[in-house]
Amino acid sequence: MGMASNEPSPFESRQMLASFISSTPLLSDSWRLCTQANASPFRTFVADRVGASVYVAFSGVQMPGSSDPNSRDLVPLDSIGGVPLFSPRRSKEPDEPVMVHAAMLNLFLSLFNSFQNQMLEIVGNKDTKSIVITGHSIGGATASLCSLWLLSYLQSISSSVSILCITFGAPLLGNEAFSQSIFRERWGGNFCHVVSKHDIMPRLLFAPITFLTTQLNSLLQFWQFSMTSEDFGKLANQISEKEKANLFGAVMDYLEAASQEGETSVPILFHPFGNYFFVTEEGAVCVDSPSAIIKMMHLMLATGSPVSSIEDHLKYGYYVNKLSSQTLNQEISMQRTLPDSSYEAGLELAIQSSGIANQESAITSAKECLKKTRRMGPSPNLNAATLAVSLSKVVPLRAQIEWYKNWCDEQDDQIGYYDSFKSRDSSSSKRDMKININRCKLARFWNNVIDMLERGELPHDFDKRAKWVNASHFYKLLVEPLDIAEYYGRKGMHRAKGYHYMQHGRERRYEIFDRWWKDRTVTTAAEENKERSKFASLTQDSCFWARVEEARDWLNCVRSEIDANKLSLLWDKIENFEMYAINLVENKEVSCDVVFKNSSYSIWVEDLRELKQLKVKVQRLPHQFTGFLDGEVVP
Repeated sequence: MGMASNEPSPFESRQMLASFISSTPLLSDSWRLCTQANASPFRTFVADRVGASVYVAFSGVQMPGSSDPNSRDLVPLDSIGGVPLFSPRRSKEPDEPVMVHAAMLNLFLSLFNSFQNQMLEIVGNKDTKSIVITGHSIGGATASLCSLWLLSYLQSISSSVSILCITFGAPLLGNEAFSQSIFRERWGGNFCHVVSKHDIMPRLLFAPITFLTTQLNSLLQFWQFSMTSEDFGKLANQISEKEKANLFGAVMDYLEAASQEGETSVPILFHPFGNYFFVTEEGAVCVDSPSAIIKMMHLMLATGSPVSSIEDHLKYGYYVNKLSSQTLNQEISMQRTLPDSSYEAGLELAIQSSGIANQESAITSAKECLKKTRRMGPSPNLNAATLAVSLSKVVPLRAQIEWYKNWCDEQDDQIGYYDSFKSRDSSSSKRDMKININRCKLARFWNNVIDMLERGELPHDFDKRAKWVNASHFYKLLVEPLDIAEYYGRKGMHRAKGYHYMQHGRERRYEIFDRWWKDRTVTTAAEENKERSKFASLTQDSCFWARVEEARDWLNCVRSEIDANKLSLLWDKIENFEMYAINLVENKEVSCDVVFKNSSYSIWVEDLRELKQLKVKVQRLPHQFTGFLDGEVVP
């Protein structure tokens, strides 16, 4: 099937990104601040405001207090500063844990308290529209972790401040799960890793180089002294030519093996993430596919030498200064020789920019590598259009559930929608069975939407489009009560699993839809009122019934608990939920079935009233008698 859209492929888009970054002050401003940070080794970072943008640069002249930076030890990464970094996967299969380089994480955490408050002040400033976080060498790894923390934090507060991380010669940071999690969160575009043609630092961790620890420590010392001052670099311990050759050869061997496909490939401990911006004297090429990044790293390093692989780590200022004019001159000089196809033209330009155009043996491999990054199949916009057709086909399923809700609410038993579905059993009517089938079909549809979005098969702004935000929100409000009823109903999953729905039973799609709705753009009060009226017939908290079930459990615990402290905590929870529910009812943010006479909520309210009356009676009893009831020995 051919491309049915004029939308550029990812490869062509990334080449436009390369041209854009090269022709703006982003790289030069970032590098300028990196040199300031490197020249101030006793400062954690330096910051500079340029209009509505703030640049933050972390020093590359930093070393962790413990854990060898040359080691390949990985440690789990779930959160930073109490902020969870990645959403849990929907899959029932256990995920490979997200892991990062132990020494890099230790360094970052040792610095975190020193910059956390200042970063939050920058974010909180109303004049701040965007933040560029940057760093050279090890400072680039710190910048990446800081960016992840900020992206997660800003997402949690629905901030519109944009984040861009630009690193220069940064080492690899995490495993494949780390790379995939960043891709799933759709944060790959927030990272631009600038890597020079021969720099060995971003390639070091492909090889198990612990046997060269002494030489690597000398190399890191040389680099860091040179970043502070060229004169200081001359004072550092130099490694011999033989040691340089051994290091270069080891990295080349493992990088070549890592770039192979099929049975000849080797397991890779560290994986690249985000966009890699390869810079040479001839220009720049931008790649975001991990396999293509590794292949390009190998092909470009193969044109270098042990000496150039070390010197290139200190030449980013040279490449940045040359890029803007180089890109313009290159485009002018190639106008007469480029193919007519924009894709083929981009490919030729990328090969020349990579600096391997004169290496006949490498050109074919490089072209094949870059061709694989081109999108196969329909474009994201075409996928979105096809998905809209699929949505129209499942709307009748949703309409049948709406009809079922109305039918339940009209019954004389005064049970309502939630409790009717919850109380069904194996002898349920065909009507109940049909609604359950619809519930499962809708879940599959929406799970597929999320999977497509996370695979990059849908437009980048898909989760901001009103059509999909509203449809997902309506689905959540209507159907999640049925999922909760299933959880607490005849299957009794809360008893089998040992925890309530809100703890570990809620499907990930609902959490994602919560975020879509929270981050939606509402421009006027009229639009907001229109949205409220559209969903007015449904309880606005889709988890309300799960909270009722927990509150019922708390009442049962109160009846049997004798520990005074635990009783106090239980009553606090009960009273907080009572006030929360009363506010929802008074504000008319619940559907009619919530206050039906025989609904779970109404029964809970009645049970609470009786328990409070009993509590008052007990409190009026003499102390000696209440002590006897509590098991105390009364003299």
